[in-house]
Amino acid sequence: MSARPLTTSLTEPEQRSTLPFNRRGLLKFGAGTAAGLIAPSLQAQAWPGKPIHIVIPAPPGGPTDVLARLISDKLSPRLGQPVVVDNRPGASGILGIDAVAKAAPDGYTFLIALSVQILGNQFMFEKLPYNVDRDLVLVSQLVAISGGTVVVHPSVTANNGPQLLQYVASHRGTLSYGSYGMGTFPHLIFNHMSQTQNADMVHALYKGEAPMVQDLIGGQFQMSVVSALLAKPHIESGRLKAIGVAGANRNPALPNVPTLLEQGLTDDAYSLGGFFGMAAPANTPRDIVQRMARELKSVCDMPEVSGRLESLGWRVTAGTPEEFAASWKKAYPVWERLVQQSGVKAE
Repeated sequence: MSARPLTTSLTEPEQRSTLPFNRRGLLKFGAGTAAGLIAPSLQAQAWPGKPIHIVIPAPPGGPTDVLARLISDKLSPRLGQPVVVDNRPGASGILGIDAVAKAAPDGYTFLIALSVQILGNQFMFEKLPYNVDRDLVLVSQLVAISGGTVVVHPSVTANNGPQLLQYVASHRGTLSYGSYGMGTFPHLIFNHMSQTQNADMVHALYKGEAPMVQDLIGGQFQMSVVSALLAKPHIESGRLKAIGVAGANRNPALPNVPTLLEQGLTDDAYSLGGFFGMAAPANTPRDIVQRMARELKSVCDMPEVSGRLESLGWRVTAGTPEEFAASWKKAYPVWERLVQQSGVKAE
């Protein structure tokens, strides 16, 4: 018997464009783009001539907000104009993304969003008020984040990834895992584990990561995936046990915890990682997008910025639009497959 599919309704959480991307993330360079390479627009030559707005589809104080404000503070003196962070939370990020998708493509509106919002939402929501492929253009993948740290309650006897697979398989129908939202890393990873191990685990859904962690410590369920900073003190105190890190790389905040991939768990679900990326409205002049990407890389390479990001468990990956497109292309089918496997259907 496989795990029960999860269905829910969520209420919360190329003309001249630069690197437009279709549903498979493939690059297309049209005649308009080629023209943009030959003759930069007059608008771009004078850019920026007024304040720039960075929209984030999240409330103040969260990880996206912290990243956006850290970057905007350093961008402003480099560009000679104020860089304003504009919080547009709501509807799992859809409201903020839609605002950017419908903004004028003049180089004064950008988006910084989490991968689950800009990439994952395409598969979780049957209808969106925008089309990512048509309405947005990739600028730069700012940082890569691990899929989180797989942790278990101390009562679980498994100590590593392979042992955890054996444990859930041998406790069919008796275990639960927690997540802080449909389609989040904990949900996708443990739903996959439950199905592949025929474990029939129950999904305990929470409205936030902090209350979820408290109930995990209290033994209300047995396992989850938790951000490194939140997990670290509880791992060190022995209230939680670290099994491994999801994603392709170890987390800088927990350098001694091996990845699940290192432990032999090679399924896509266990190597799934996320990112914070910048995008802009489609048809934003190519030279403006390229300039912004270069400035972002310079900012993220500053020791005080990169050090702060690494302390949060993030790995700086700021680069070109082409590099972002390549990463997008690789992640796209993995997200699509895991969301479909989870059975999430949101309206």
